[in-house]
Amino acid sequence: MRRYVILFTLLVLFVGVTIWMTAIQQVGMFKMFPPGKVVRETIKHLQIVGAAEAIAIGIGVPVGFIATRRAMRFVSPVLVGIANVGQTVPTLAFIGIAGAVLGMGYRAAVVALFIYAMLPIIRNTYAGINSVDPAVKEAAQGMGMSRAQVTWRVELPLARPVIIAGIRTSTVVNVGTAAVAGMIGAGGLGELIVTGIAVRVTQLTVQGAAPTAALAIILDSLLGEVENVLTPRGLKVMKEKQWQQ
Repeated sequence: MRRYVILFTLLVLFVGVTIWMTAIQQVGMFKMFPPGKVVRETIKHLQIVGAAEAIAIGIGVPVGFIATRRAMRFVSPVLVGIANVGQTVPTLAFIGIAGAVLGMGYRAAVVALFIYAMLPIIRNTYAGINSVDPAVKEAAQGMGMSRAQVTWRVELPLARPVIIAGIRTSTVVNVGTAAVAGMIGAGGLGELIVTGIAVRVTQLTVQGAAPTAALAIILDSLLGEVENVLTPRGLKVMKEKQWQQ
């Protein structure tokens, strides 16, 4: 309950700051962005993040799953190593390289965010499936399940919370990273932030940063609920017992 109170308070704070900055209308010789512009750029921001995450999930989860198979045991350390090292590369470097190769704009931003989002998804998918107790899989095979049935009915359901946690992390991180994409003309709330930085008007920067933070809180809360709903009941009971101890 306390967690929801804190999240709601922060959400109200950031939304309130956005409304306040928009209501100022003008700071010196610079006009604040009108409400319609803020809403349009918020939608554009969600489109960039949504497109990148959809591609990242569609590729990252299968790659992470394949890396856990015995036939790929020699390749999996390389894949996981690349995913781990890739997370250390500065966000601006990904976006800058994508902008230089693909040109400025929406497409370059989506490609850069897709690569950055895919890394934690691969890592969590690999870790989640590998964390399934071998004894559980052996018991399933002893009950007559085929390999495919063990995968779909045992491994993936038990690994699902960890996989969703990776998707949740990459989504929230990409909400902030998408703001940096404003530097290559991708649009979104980053455009407001970059404009504010360029003209050195703090209020313009905050007008873009506050709704970005609000989006991160909303998406994190929604995906947290999805993670809770999709977690198998047995794992929930186990976690509750661990908390009680």
